[in-house]
Amino acid sequence: MLTNEVVREIEKFVYSKPRSIQEIAEKINKNWRTADRYVDDISRNYGTIATRTFRGGTRGALKIVYWASIEKASHSVFQESLENELLLRKGKEEFSSFDIFQHVDNKKKEVWMQSGKDEVFIGKLDNLANMLLKVKKQLILFSGNLSFTQYRDRKTDIFKVIDGMVKKGISIKAVCRVDLAGIGNIEKLLSLNKKYGKELVEIRHRDQPLRTTIVDNQFFNMKEIFLPTGREGELKDITFVFYTIYDKEWIEWLTKIFWKMFSSSIDANRRIEELKNIERHRRKSEK
Repeated sequence: MLTNEVVREIEKFVYSKPRSIQEIAEKINKNWRTADRYVDDISRNYGTIATRTFRGGTRGALKIVYWASIEKASHSVFQESLENELLLRKGKEEFSSFDIFQHVDNKKKEVWMQSGKDEVFIGKLDNLANMLLKVKKQLILFSGNLSFTQYRDRKTDIFKVIDGMVKKGISIKAVCRVDLAGIGNIEKLLSLNKKYGKELVEIRHRDQPLRTTIVDNQFFNMKEIFLPTGREGELKDITFVFYTIYDKEWIEWLTKIFWKMFSSSIDANRRIEELKNIERHRRKSEK
């Protein structure tokens, strides 16, 4: 059975360098056919790895498994332009999610908008919780500092929902800022690994412009916030816009962008340790 623990073991093994199916079979102590099936499942359902067959159709055919971020993500000039922007931009004000939304077929997307001071105020928590409850295998997050994990109201506590996801063995991977301002959010989410004895939550430091969630490679949600300008004829209140995309090509594209960011970013645990060293030095200097 392909468990999340086996998925993670194969991902880590392939991440260091490309591997053959036989090498993976030996690593997980399974036969070649089972390892091949697992690789295909991970490639299809998670998007983290990809395969290429050399000398196909011959007795000497060799199937190689490699980390998916090596692949070219974009398949059009529009995607290539957006990819370059996403990899270069840092703050959420430097990129508009609408620039992605506008290229998607109308039948494969939805949009919802509301004014208010935050997502708790506008009553979006039930929708967010319901979306998270749809995750069966993997949740991918492009975030600022994971502040949404602190959202709760009388009916819904988002962190409790995420806690339940990790308890079920669902993989959560995120790129976000790991700094002193948001270190509490990061540590709280990572604490679920220790709580359940599973390394299912992986967070890496990357200051990037998207506020986006990808659910099981089935759909993704993007959030955009427009602030009031105070000018006549323009927005008077904070406005939240939520875009949902179901287009397989765009889901695959954004998933590959995520792995490009994730692969080239610093592990949150390492970053946190360095931040705490700075804090310890500051305290010593104040004594």
